[in-house]
Amino acid sequence: MENALEFLLEQSQDQEHQAVLALNKARSELEDYYTQLKQIEQYRLDYCNQLVERGKSGLTASEYTHLNRFLTTLDETLSKQKQAEDHFKDQVENCEQHWLDIRKQRRSYEWLMEKKRTEKQKLADAREQKELDELSTIQFSRRKPI
Repeated sequence: MENALEFLLEQSQDQEHQAVLALNKARSELEDYYTQLKQIEQYRLDYCNQLVERGKSGLTASEYTHLNRFLTTLDETLSKQKQAEDHFKDQVENCEQHWLDIRKQRRSYEWLMEKKRTEKQKLADAREQKELDELSTIQFSRRKPI
């Protein structure tokens, strides 16, 4: 039974380690997502500022249509990026929940093993006390004058 518990504990420790790695990866991907989103938003802002500056000197209808189409494409890209946010957040949540479940399982195995050790120690202590009591009784009975 003890070997089986040790095996299960080792397995849960390995699973917990893998869960932590997956959680860290998911968090990193979410951070990368936010960095990329910020870059696209900054690029759009810079592009709008350039469009305004170019507009001050005059734009042809064809230039304006081309620049506006590009701006629309940027807006669509931003919209798609923002939709992806839920995916990255869900990944982090799922990984975090998985890690918490695995950690709980590992702690249960550790608790059970500690309980077994404590019970074993109590039995050993009781056996030792009984042996000492018997030895003491034998020694006492030998000392009695008859």
